[in-house]
Amino acid sequence: MSARTYRIGQIVPSSNVTMETEVPAILRARETIAPERFTFHSSRMRMTHVTPEQLRSMDADSDRCAVELSDAAVDVLGYACLVAIMSMGHGYHRVSQERLRTRTAENGTPAPVVTSAGALVNGLHTLGAKKIALVAPYMRPLTRTVVDYLTNEGIEVLDYAALEIPGNLDVAAHDPAKLPAIAKRLDHADADVVVLSACVQMPSLAAIEEAEQLLGKPVVSAAVCTVHQMLRSLGLPALAPGAGHLLSGAYADAPLRTDTAPAAG
Repeated sequence: MSARTYRIGQIVPSSNVTMETEVPAILRARETIAPERFTFHSSRMRMTHVTPEQLRSMDADSDRCAVELSDAAVDVLGYACLVAIMSMGHGYHRVSQERLRTRTAENGTPAPVVTSAGALVNGLHTLGAKKIALVAPYMRPLTRTVVDYLTNEGIEVLDYAALEIPGNLDVAAHDPAKLPAIAKRLDHADADVVVLSACVQMPSLAAIEEAEQLLGKPVVSAAVCTVHQMLRSLGLPALAPGAGHLLSGAYADAPLRTDTAPAAG
């Protein structure tokens, strides 16, 4: 196995402080059991409140960020705002991923692109999830947007909690220790998987394994799914201790999903 160092690039909202902690934390944990090493590099899009208007404006800035990160010759690029993608319409993660990958290629340093929205979809499909329950920090209308987006991807959302936290820094300040109890109150008995945080700004990594023990089923977050997809995009085994079932090793060599559009009907 190679001891190569990989550069992880992230496009993040200007007020996001979580993906630059959780993604490195997961990959640092992986370094304790695997030889690869990682460095982390970010470019920011302006956004302070999670509103449709700010999300649209922010997404338009993602091309600039992709080019900046490709200047650093990153090995993989992550778009770290799930609801910005989902609010742009069904299937938009495919459009975004291809457009941003093209920007890196045009700049002479092509890199695979993972969006947290696409990663959540693909992570749930990797786990074979047909029915889920989820927790999101968004206001109810934006949470419904997430639910509808996942439904369009063939994933039934049995129940959800919308915590209705409008300020993005307030989302980051939400105590992850509260999430397992919030998830337990959901109608999750028939869910295949529970999404503890359908948002890359709401921290949940510290609570993933506790929630799995409490609920007795796989628990993921958008951040965990993003790391799984990043590692598979790099051709690396997708595993890391302390990040739940998806990164336990059971899906370490899962084929990288081609992420084709869902079948009609």
